[in-house]
Amino acid sequence: MSPRLGRNVRLERLAREVDWADLGSLLSPLRAERGGRPPFDALLMVKALVLQRIYALSDHGLEEALDDRMSFRRFVGLSLEDAPPDHSTICRFRNRLLEAGLGEALFVAFERQLAVRGLILKQGTMIDASLVATPFRPGSRDGRRAPVDGDAANTARKGRPGGHFGYKLHIGVDHGSRLIRRLVLTPANVNDTVPADDLVCGDERAVYADKAYAKRARRQWLGVQGIKPRIMHKSWGGGPPLTRWQQRHNALIAPIRAQVEGVFATLKRWRGFDCVRYKGLARNRNDSFLLALAYNMTTALRLT
Repeated sequence: MSPRLGRNVRLERLAREVDWADLGSLLSPLRAERGGRPPFDALLMVKALVLQRIYALSDHGLEEALDDRMSFRRFVGLSLEDAPPDHSTICRFRNRLLEAGLGEALFVAFERQLAVRGLILKQGTMIDASLVATPFRPGSRDGRRAPVDGDAANTARKGRPGGHFGYKLHIGVDHGSRLIRRLVLTPANVNDTVPADDLVCGDERAVYADKAYAKRARRQWLGVQGIKPRIMHKSWGGGPPLTRWQQRHNALIAPIRAQVEGVFATLKRWRGFDCVRYKGLARNRNDSFLLALAYNMTTALRLT
């Protein structure tokens, strides 16, 4: 069979350029289960989950793609004779990653790879948050009470009628590369500013953020660390209007800070994260790290 059959250049580059052995070294807790060997290699399954998030596939869709697409089989390491993992196996493996806390660990390990390769520029971190819906919201289906995600919450959306029930994704993005460096998932009613300090990496030159993050204590905290607080100024109710300098400051920051919105657009429009897939904060948090891992892998290809 021709080696060019079913070629996918992007996946071939991922197979070569990612240090999979480094990621695989984290998976030792998953290599044995109940005294026996799992039916599929743990690294093969991680690669499958990366494919799932790159192509926004369901578990059933991933099973079918692994059975049908030669490029997918080659990427994960399945031979022509190997049966692919089915949807239930994929689901169970994802849950095992969650139990071992490995979704976040894989994301962090790959971020280290990116830093070693010089792809993380550290010129600044752009922070922002975006609402993510859940299918498990209050209501009824066919006269029956629908299952509700007890970890999700409702919040009002400024300028829009009705509320939003679900979660909020907070990210810190490297300015210049648009690689995700930090990620926090919270219920939708958590104010943007609450987890903001957790999005600061500590090695960047500046932090860029909109008015929602404007706090004097935060500016001082960043300054003490030698990080420039490029946070837009806010005119507080009853207080004086912004000075000309503050207005100029905001105008300079706005186009840089707005770049993070392009990252959210990619995650939602092309990676399927406009709505979470699972019930519960822990499961969706684990999935968000897998999503960010896949996003960073494909973004790194664009940078090299």
